[in-house]
Amino acid sequence: MADYILVLDEGTTSTRAMLFAHDGVLIASAQEPLTQHYPQSGWVEHDPREIWDKTLACARAVISKAGGAEAVACIGITNQRETVVAWDRATGEPLTNAIVWQDRRTEPFCAALRDGGHEAGVQARTGLLLDPYFSGTKMRWMIDNVPEVRSAAERGTLAFGTVESWLTFKLTGGAAHITDASNASRTLLMGLEDAQFDDGLCDLLGVPLAALPGVTDMAGPLAMTDPAVLGRAIPITGLAGDQQAATIGQGCLAPGQTKATYGTGAFVLTCQGAAIPRSTHRLLGTVLTQIEGARTYAIEGSVFVAGSLVQWLRDSIGIVDLAEETEALARSIPDSGGVVIVPALSGLGAPHWQAEARGVIAGLSFASGKAELARAALEAMAHQTHDLATAFAADGAAWQSLRIDGGMSANNWMAQDLADMLGIPVERPGFVETTALGAAMLAATGAGLYADLGAAAQAMRGELAQFTPQLAAGVREERLTRWRKALAAA
Repeated sequence: MADYILVLDEGTTSTRAMLFAHDGVLIASAQEPLTQHYPQSGWVEHDPREIWDKTLACARAVISKAGGAEAVACIGITNQRETVVAWDRATGEPLTNAIVWQDRRTEPFCAALRDGGHEAGVQARTGLLLDPYFSGTKMRWMIDNVPEVRSAAERGTLAFGTVESWLTFKLTGGAAHITDASNASRTLLMGLEDAQFDDGLCDLLGVPLAALPGVTDMAGPLAMTDPAVLGRAIPITGLAGDQQAATIGQGCLAPGQTKATYGTGAFVLTCQGAAIPRSTHRLLGTVLTQIEGARTYAIEGSVFVAGSLVQWLRDSIGIVDLAEETEALARSIPDSGGVVIVPALSGLGAPHWQAEARGVIAGLSFASGKAELARAALEAMAHQTHDLATAFAADGAAWQSLRIDGGMSANNWMAQDLADMLGIPVERPGFVETTALGAAMLAATGAGLYADLGAAAQAMRGELAQFTPQLAAGVREERLTRWRKALAAA
């Protein structure tokens, strides 16, 4: 039997290939950065060719480390959700740059739909709000504004897809135009009870149904790679949006279990089991898993800016050379000196949903320096998460504990601050890249290496670190009061 599970982890700022053993141990990895394109304020784009070329290079690199394609049992793919690629089915070539999930250009279209009274109906069907974040309005913008996309639609050769759909198409030599249920549930084009994309939702957004991929399970025999691409035909047996993959990787498979991923943004999901989420506090309902047609769901809160705030402080402001330096700076002072950062650099996500909000740094004085800014940036993670916790509790999904992951979660100061500000235990796995691990669990389950996701999670999760609340309630309330004042200014 082939030994390894190949995971393609398509992030916002980089692409990675990771090779896992059956027990979840990471064997090898390769990573390449992705170029961020900012054509206008609020616009974010990627080059689909770069995504494919660098993904292929990373995959071939780790396959080489494994001794060749014969050592790979199956492939799992996980991706930045909501990012849209448009390509021509006939040529297999992209028609324009991908519009990234952070992009805000479709706010006028979303506002027109909201003004037309459509949001309540859309939310009831899809679990989502009418926001530029989601994929469907990006597709409509491409049709309206990119002649090549419009022409391909008229010819009947237009293909839309999120990043896992684009990569599957390329890996299979154009044989498979599919998307998994978790990514499909983020488009505004599929109801939470639907098996496929919906005609009525497509008509509302002006997206041709014929251009969309078929919706599949998240684990199983989903597609086969073209032998010429990786050296032999390898089954693709797992597909998932990154936040669903991270939830699976954290083993949050029972109702009430909650995880938060701190990467470019911050994303909290609470498993709801088979119950379809109905939020009244501007949270989202989403598909968590679909295997053999059976679905589980999650309620989700999405924060647009988390690690990207530290990246901004590093690259644009220059207060640190490495993101890791923020932990030592935060520890070097007793508090932030009253400095509060509201990181609305691309609007505010849940539970506020203010697309036009912009970032605020409040409480500056001559005593403010690098340490205060670094600490305020890390404190902003707990402040934003506290806002989400309040909304989840109001929706009847209060957190008893929180499992964290993603690159930022390696910061021990931030992990402790989360426990302090939320007033609940915080748990972190020894291997924090649980997005990739969840994709490996799905692929292993889909390939028949484990009977189900529960068995895969039990076998593949590693050691855990615990953080318990230590902050006095009065200090917590003082911080939250300053946060709310700064939030109002944003």
